[in-house]
Amino acid sequence: MSSMERFAKSRPVVLRPYQPAWAGEYAQLARHLRAVLGPQVLRIDHIGSTAVPDLCAKDVIDVQLTVADFSGVAGLARPLGAAGFRLREEWQYDEFHGLPATSVELRKGYAREPAGQRRTHIHLREAGRFNARYALLFRDYLRASPRARAEYGLLKQRAAHLFPDSIDGYLFLKEPVFHLIYEAAELWATAVAWQLPAAHE
Repeated sequence: MSSMERFAKSRPVVLRPYQPAWAGEYAQLARHLRAVLGPQVLRIDHIGSTAVPDLCAKDVIDVQLTVADFSGVAGLARPLGAAGFRLREEWQYDEFHGLPATSVELRKGYAREPAGQRRTHIHLREAGRFNARYALLFRDYLRASPRARAEYGLLKQRAAHLFPDSIDGYLFLKEPVFHLIYEAAELWATAVAWQLPAAHE
C-alpha cells in the first residue's frame, strides 16, 4: 500500500485565503472567554494560521489559554461547560520530535466551541512549557518572515491538493514542516531577541 493509499477519506481539507474577519472573530471570542474564565487564565492568545495575515488556513480559530499551572484546571471545567464549550476530560499531547510523547512539556487540555457555533479549537497550556512558547514563536516568526510564510502556505496548498478528502493525510505530510520551522524560528528569535509578546484580547 502506498503512502497515498493508506489514508482513508475522513474530513475534507478546505483551505481559504487569509480572511481579515478572522482577527475580529478571535477578539470577540477572547472577550467572551475572559468574561467566562476571569483571572484564572493568565493570557488568551490567537494562534495557528488564522492568526497570521496573508497565510491561507482552514476556517478554524485556534485559541491558546495559558494558566499558571494545571493544578487549577478543574476549576475551569465548570465555567467552560456552563458556557457550552466542550472540554475533553482526558489530557491531550502535542507532538514534537525529540520529546517523549507524554512529556509534560507537550501536555494540554483541549476544548471545542459550543454546539452550532463557528469552529474553534481551544488549547489550554501551562505557562513556561515548551508547547505554550512554541505556539507563539511559530505565529510571530511567520508574521515576521514573508518568505517563510509564503512557502509554508504553498506547502499547505499542495498537501490539501494531495489529500483533499483526508485531514489525516494532510497532517501527515505537513507535520515534519513544523520542526523545520521551529529550527528557523529559534534562529530568528535569537537574532531579534524575541520574547513572549503581550496578549491581545
